[in-house]
Amino acid sequence: MNKINFILLLGIISINALYSQDTLTISKQDVWLKAFDKNLQIKMANQDFKSAQADYRQSNSLFLPSISASHTAISTTNPLMAFGSRLNQEILTTSDFDPSRLNNPARTRNFATKFEILQPLINVDGIYQRKAAKAKMEALSLQTERTKEYLELEVSKAFMELQLGYKAVSVLEKANKTSDANLQLIQNYFKQGILQKTDLLSVQVRVNEIQNQLQYAKSNVQNASDYLAFLLDEDNTNKVYKPIEVLENSIIIETINPTLSITRKDIQAMDKSSEAYAKMLQSSKMNFLPRLNAFGSYELYDDTLFGTNAKGYVVGAQLSWSLFDGYKSIGKMVKAKAEFQKSEIETQQYKAKSQMELNKTNRQLKDAENKVNLSNLALEQSQEAYRIRSNRFTQGLEKTTDLLQSETLMFQKELEFLQAVFEYNFTQNYLQFLTK
Repeated sequence: MNKINFILLLGIISINALYSQDTLTISKQDVWLKAFDKNLQIKMANQDFKSAQADYRQSNSLFLPSISASHTAISTTNPLMAFGSRLNQEILTTSDFDPSRLNNPARTRNFATKFEILQPLINVDGIYQRKAAKAKMEALSLQTERTKEYLELEVSKAFMELQLGYKAVSVLEKANKTSDANLQLIQNYFKQGILQKTDLLSVQVRVNEIQNQLQYAKSNVQNASDYLAFLLDEDNTNKVYKPIEVLENSIIIETINPTLSITRKDIQAMDKSSEAYAKMLQSSKMNFLPRLNAFGSYELYDDTLFGTNAKGYVVGAQLSWSLFDGYKSIGKMVKAKAEFQKSEIETQQYKAKSQMELNKTNRQLKDAENKVNLSNLALEQSQEAYRIRSNRFTQGLEKTTDLLQSETLMFQKELEFLQAVFEYNFTQNYLQFLTK
């Protein structure tokens, strides 16, 4: 008996410790707003999009010029370099053509400032690479939007789990009060010699079981609160969330068309990804075509640092054509073709799997609706059965074990009904997510 009381004391202490934490009331709308602003998964998706956006912006180099500047200083006795430096500085004289000076020049210094510009004109393979980068960027944009939709579903589920946790605690607290009242009644009967000690022990065991279930229920509340805090990227130390809205004990039947939508964000993202691979394949084919680029430079030469005594410029255009690069371009084309075909297969597989998941969820919704109806009927029947047995027990017409079984069944059916409502509402939300 002392051992049982000690266990009860420990349970009460741990329950009080749990609820001595700060309780923060939250609404579903507040949770959604915080999640979209602070969730780490959304932040990572945004960074992936920014990375793809940066890749696309890099492709602007296909149309924009590349400009650079440099300043070079040399000191040389190399015959060719010395002659060329004096020529660039425009200080060449007839004496510089003396063979002895040409072959054994004095130390010559040269400072060259150079501005260069490269302007792409026709690069067909680059155009398709740019289109591929744009398709990838659009795919990640769509995937980011789909991630937000999934987060909305996950937050809704976590919020409902928290609601269910509090509802379970409420039911078990009610069961605890009922069991305490029954224990008090049984103790009075036992003192009067109406019942045996085995009846009293059975009721005490039942009280202990409810205390244990209540402790687990409160731990589940903390677990659900911690997961919600994780989704919100908030520190939940010594805190517990409590929803403003309570868990609904009824369901709303909605007709949802179980057809896979081609406008669903993840489906569109898969199509865009395949499009990117198709553009890369076309780019690898265009790699066999010639390229046309323009170039120009403006140069300043002197024998002093940053001098500008001599000036000159060069402009021109280059048509280049890689005729054979050791099978490199052919290999890239074959690889790009394989990757494109693989992406098409993956898209086909993803769509088929999504339709299968949609059909499965639609059947689960119907099963969940049936489960809610049956659970509600079972709850009503168990409540009526307990009421009858309780009245008969006070009249001495029912056994203690029968009363305990009826009580246990009543609260069990109430928890099952709440669980069934939760499952239906979540399945309905998931089906809406799959058909967006």
